[in-house]
Order: sequence, then C-alpha cells, then structure tokens
Amino acid sequence: MQNILEFPEVLRLIEDRSAAFRAAIASAPDLDVQVPTCPDWTLRELAQHLGDGRRRRRQAAIVAAGPGAEPPARTDPKGAPTAPRDDEALDAWLAESTELMLDAMREAGPDRGCWTWWGRSQAPETSGAVARHQIQEIAVHTYDAQLTQGAAQPLPTDVAVEGVDEFLTTVSATTVPWPFKPATIDLHMTEGRSWRLTLNADGVRCDDLAADAEPGDMTMRGAASELVLYFYERVSLDGLETTGDTEPMEQLADWDPNA
Repeated sequence: MQNILEFPEVLRLIEDRSAAFRAAIASAPDLDVQVPTCPDWTLRELAQHLGDGRRRRRQAAIVAAGPGAEPPARTDPKGAPTAPRDDEALDAWLAESTELMLDAMREAGPDRGCWTWWGRSQAPETSGAVARHQIQEIAVHTYDAQLTQGAAQPLPTDVAVEGVDEFLTTVSATTVPWPFKPATIDLHMTEGRSWRLTLNADGVRCDDLAADAEPGDMTMRGAASELVLYFYERVSLDGLETTGDTEPMEQLADWDPNA
C-alpha cells in the first residue's frame, strides 16, 4: 500500500476542508441546534471540538512533541479554551486553530515520528500519517455541519479517494486477531481503485486487490464519498452496492479491537 498524495497536497486539502467547515459554520443561522450525525453536540460544540482539537493541546502538540509512547500531556490548567461566541471572532479562532496545526506539520515534515493511537495498524506513526487522518476528520465534520443546515455535499473527489485508502489502512487494519469467522471483503470505488480486506487470526490486513483475484466473501462498491461516509457511520450500508455475505462487514463495523 502507498499514500496517494504527496505531503504538500495533504496540507492543502486540510486547508481546503478547514475553510469549508468555517464557511458552513459562518452560514448557520443558529449555532445552538443539534447536529443529527453527532447528536450529543450542537453546531457550536462541533466548532469547539474541531477548533480546540487542532491546537497545541492536541494535534499540533502531538506532532510537535515527536516520538513517544504516550501523547503529550495537556498543559492548559484551565482546560480547553472556549470558542468565541461572536461570529467573526469564532471564524478567526477556527482559522488560527488550523494554522497552529499546519505550522507544526510543516516544521516536522511528513516523516517525523510522533505518537498515534493506531500503532497496531498498517499506517506509520508519523506526522504525515497524522496529516492524512486530519483531512478525513475535518472533511467528515464539514459534512456534519452542512447536513445540519440541510445542505450536505458529497466529499470532494480527491479528499474521498484519499479517504478510502486512509481509513482502510489506519482504522480497519490491525494485528489484533479477528475474533469471528475468517473472511475476505473486496471494496471497489467507482473512481477506479479496489482493495481487499483479509480478516483472520493474524488480524485485519488491507491490500490492493489483484485484477485476477477470485471474488471475496463480500463485495462492496460505491463512490469514494459514499464509502468514506459509510465508514464514519454517516450513511448506511443499504446505500452501497453489495454482493455476498454482509455479516463480516457488519461485524467489522461493530468490533473494537482495543476493547
């Protein structure tokens, strides 16, 4: 498996999706409405989560700290800084949050080691891998903010194509033994790439699907945006084209290998 995008393009997509999130927040007539896909949060709380999470207390701090067995301690004695309530100040605060994280990533470069929560996956524990994952977190929360206003848009194609590979190698893949019946799941995105998940006693392995491979136990096909939104539980499996036994995918979606 290999990354689809070079590091400067990854950073550009973070900037792009962060700007789209800010636009969705700025256009909302009421930030105190509940987010349907994050029902415990209002739009204001979603903005708080996304802004504070990029700052020096979280992603920027993790990248800046370099390699470590644990994430850096949160140093703010007063807890998370509160997002401003004024619209213009909130927009500036969100922009600053993104820039703090991007500054740390630019300084570190793509290959610097840092703590990650996915040490047992196929993704490297580097600032470049953290950046790849940040695209998806920001993109999906942008979808959440748009959906709250009844104006949800598909993820941009370049973001979504990158996102399918990133999710499979970072979130799905693991060396934790698969506790259910062994299975293979083939995923095809209509934009042209295919993967195979192999689920067995060695864990969950993701590989590019060979053109001459026999069909797996289950096949899933859809646009990259729909696949990513399914992975993050924003749309249901019913909206994708599937053949074969869907149980392995349903088990994978419910399974927590770290439990």
